[in-house]
Amino acid sequence: MNVNSRKGDIYGGATAAVVALPLALAFGVSSGAGALAGLYGAVFVGFFAAVFGGTKVQISGPTGPMTVVMALVVTHFSPNLSAAFTVVVLAGAFQIMFGKLGFGRYIKLMPQPVISGFMSGIGIIIILLQLAPLLGHEAPNGPILIKLVALPQMLQTVNISALLLAAMALIIMVYTPSRLARLVPPPLLALVAGTLAGVTVFQNAPVIGAIPSGMPVFYFPQITLSELHHIIRFALVLAFLGSIDSLLTSLVVDSMTRTSHDSNRELIGQGIGNMLAGLFGGLPGAGATMRTLVNARAGASSRLSGVLHSLLLLLIVIGFSDLAGHIPLAVLSGILIKVGIDIIDWQYLRRIHCAPRAGVLIMLSTLLMTVFVDLITAVAVGFVMAAVLFVSRMADAQIKSAKFAFGADQLDDLTEEEAGILEEAAGRIVLFHVEGPLSFGSARDIAKIIQSDIEKDVLVIDMSDIPFIDSSAAAALEEVIQRLGDIDDVVLLFGARTTVLEMLNRTGVLALLGDAGVLETRIDALRMARSIISANEEDPL
Repeated sequence: MNVNSRKGDIYGGATAAVVALPLALAFGVSSGAGALAGLYGAVFVGFFAAVFGGTKVQISGPTGPMTVVMALVVTHFSPNLSAAFTVVVLAGAFQIMFGKLGFGRYIKLMPQPVISGFMSGIGIIIILLQLAPLLGHEAPNGPILIKLVALPQMLQTVNISALLLAAMALIIMVYTPSRLARLVPPPLLALVAGTLAGVTVFQNAPVIGAIPSGMPVFYFPQITLSELHHIIRFALVLAFLGSIDSLLTSLVVDSMTRTSHDSNRELIGQGIGNMLAGLFGGLPGAGATMRTLVNARAGASSRLSGVLHSLLLLLIVIGFSDLAGHIPLAVLSGILIKVGIDIIDWQYLRRIHCAPRAGVLIMLSTLLMTVFVDLITAVAVGFVMAAVLFVSRMADAQIKSAKFAFGADQLDDLTEEEAGILEEAAGRIVLFHVEGPLSFGSARDIAKIIQSDIEKDVLVIDMSDIPFIDSSAAAALEEVIQRLGDIDDVVLLFGARTTVLEMLNRTGVLALLGDAGVLETRIDALRMARSIISANEEDPL
């Protein structure tokens, strides 16, 4: 490592720590686990994800989406924080398992409308969660609807000091000039200015309060059979969400630094970080896009920057936690409202009027279910909707590609012998061609087309452009062969790839066709078809 790159890592790590400090405090308070939990989440996840992860300059720590889930976890298990942090430990174990099993490449396949709706829903939840501290009140426990119902009462007893501090923090977050923002990150500027204003002028606003200092406390995992299904469910949500969040950030880093990350290693690093965070009372975390971009733009090029970022935060926790107790909660709410606004996918919303209707429906369904139902249901429903739409479109495209050929004039690439066989057969040999993978989505429609009332004695199916066939499509093909056999029509296949032949063999289709019914090339299939017709003419019975 040369001197310049080391300087970039040191400056990047320090800058990232400055940006992470107010966000970690805000996320900790918002989660219900406390400001210290946010700081220790940034320390542990940031350190171990940097050391063991697959993205060199990624900065990890508590993020908005992870905090929303953790708030639900803390509320559910309250006042038993040991059970809540057990969820974090298990989530980390799941992420390590995802990485070991090579799931990194699959997690990135989440459809864009689902991601857009999910992230926008998370952004809205973050904003709604901050309305109570913005007004100087403690947020009521329960789902979002309960918090919304409580708003009218809160509006009647607004804490003006808290409201003004939150407005001040939000204005700083939004309108800090870019030149100043390059020198002092807006979250830190809002935190310092808001705290000074709270201590000197707006002393009536609620503050964080006393924060324990010193080394972290070990939380021994606590699992009871009655809560096991809740622990597993929340852990899977955290693991899934943290994996998506981290890998999306890794993709952003790749495009910015022109590097390539290791998805599975990144999941393992994030999992180790989250397990350690849960054991020592820290919030779960993931790759944080804003902090990572700050780190990369500062010149960081190695894992050293992420390690330094965590160590600096640890020094702050140990030596200066008392000062953090004077920070007004409303200032943190103003900072987090801006975070929530930034998480919302405004780019998609701006073009929603011209976006495909199906994609808009998936996006809005995911968004509403994220806000008013729960996160895992939202992702599951959105993914299923997107999958069904994709399968339907693929099936339509495949059906359009299907075509019959009765004579030489219908195909351009026939050899002289192939054309002669078709002309001689005078329509009794029919070629059928279809492109793309045969799956359950198109199987029945393709089978219906094949069984059409076209007069024929031999149906020759061209499978050379079918890269894959699933068990449903194989079963449909078996049914076609049997029904055509009932009316004395013969089916021949040619050009099937090895993977296709393996599936046809496992499902019994090859046994039904026999060795003579599966050929390698078109000319072989046409010759076999001619032989069958000749045999029928010689022995009509």
